Amino acid sequence: MGNEIPSSHFNLNDLKVFTKRLRHETQLVSEWFSNNHFTFEQKMFGYELEAWLVDKNFQPAPINVRFLQELNDPLVVPELANFNIELNSLPQHLNNHVFSDMEKNLNQIYSQCRQRAQLLDSDLVMIGILPTVKESDLSLEHMSDSQRYRALNEQIFRLRHGRPLHIDIKGEEHLRTKHNDVMLEAAATSLQLHLQIPPHLATRYYNAAIILSGSMVAATGNAPYLFGKHLWEETRIPLFEQSVSIGGHKNSDEGHLKRVSFGTGYAKNSLLECFQENLDHFPVILPVLFDEPPEKLAHLRLHNGTIWRWNRPLIGFDKQGKPHLRIEHRVISAGPSMIDTVANAALFVGAVKSLVEADDPPEQMLSFTKARKNFYAAAQSGLQADLHWLDNKQKNAKENILKQILPLAQSGLNRLKINKHDIQLYLGIIEQRITTGQTGANWQQRFIAAHGHSMSALTTTYAKLQQHGKPVHKWPI
Repeated sequence: MGNEIPSSHFNLNDLKVFTKRLRHETQLVSEWFSNNHFTFEQKMFGYELEAWLVDKNFQPAPINVRFLQELNDPLVVPELANFNIELNSLPQHLNNHVFSDMEKNLNQIYSQCRQRAQLLDSDLVMIGILPTVKESDLSLEHMSDSQRYRALNEQIFRLRHGRPLHIDIKGEEHLRTKHNDVMLEAAATSLQLHLQIPPHLATRYYNAAIILSGSMVAATGNAPYLFGKHLWEETRIPLFEQSVSIGGHKNSDEGHLKRVSFGTGYAKNSLLECFQENLDHFPVILPVLFDEPPEKLAHLRLHNGTIWRWNRPLIGFDKQGKPHLRIEHRVISAGPSMIDTVANAALFVGAVKSLVEADDPPEQMLSFTKARKNFYAAAQSGLQADLHWLDNKQKNAKENILKQILPLAQSGLNRLKINKHDIQLYLGIIEQRITTGQTGANWQQRFIAAHGHSMSALTTTYAKLQQHGKPVHKWPI
């Protein structure tokens, strides 16, 4: 959820000054887009992976303060709840062995995290929603000790005029509940992929990521249960959208533009459109005033960090201080295994590369409305969803991924000069997962069908299989 802030208390003058600086920085970014000021020297790739700390009974273990102090690794940081952590990567060059290196690095840091957790009588689990988490776990008592998180909670409920958040998710079963803080968001953990992109292709990358989102959710679903109820294949999606539910300036509670959403449309001329939309339509939540020059975009970047599009444009800076553009793809669940995680990343990176380099822009062949329908259909029904595609036909998600997305991914990875063995290994894992139909979500449902409705047994078995390291399509029931 971003970097720490110095205070959680603001006044009207803070808001006024912040808004003025935000306008200035947005105008500056507009000039940068006009003047081709953004740099692009190398293809770079990074990721963030969220995980759960659990006790010996596979219940959430609220120990991330002590865990992080003893681990002492700057790449492992707290998340919203004190039983969640986030593993971050350094930027990597997108070529050759990048994905096998990703797997090696993730296994190494994850192993170190597990060893440290075990010294605290705990362990780690990667999963979209931990089946054993209870609504009572998701309280302010378990919020990580952070000014940013406290301020976020206070400001969201200020904009909601104190009204509770309403969660209403209807799947195989129906979950309806009210919550008086933002902690329900902590139940949703994910893999977030970052791609540095060339400025002249920025809109193509952003739009391609949007187009792929439905297929990616169908291929990677891993969150079918929440509070013991069987809901969507990827319940993270509606949960996150409803757990930080505030709208735009028109009406902060029921406005048509939501802080967590699929977005409002494709980018047409430049990614400036997203940052201008941020300024025009979303009230400032965290009016933190930074003593930095406008060229650092401190206020614009903080504001952008409080608007959670499922595909989000970012502006970063290299070691020389030159700005660059990135796309953050946020739709993928954490888990099930480390090799599945890397395969998911390879699938997206390869497929987006091919769509961007297609002669005919795919956004001209698939409307944004249909791309959005794909996303929510896949989140609800997984591989059973019917998805619209570029040929103006609807296909079952399994057919879409096997016949369309995988060939795109293979072609894209070849163009990126990714190691041939890595391409075969990681895309082969996706192919077997889709062919067998056994995603993480599917495995969880089959386990419950075979062994009875025990979230504890499900989580225990899931964690042990994850630790064995095999891809999910090989997991036994």
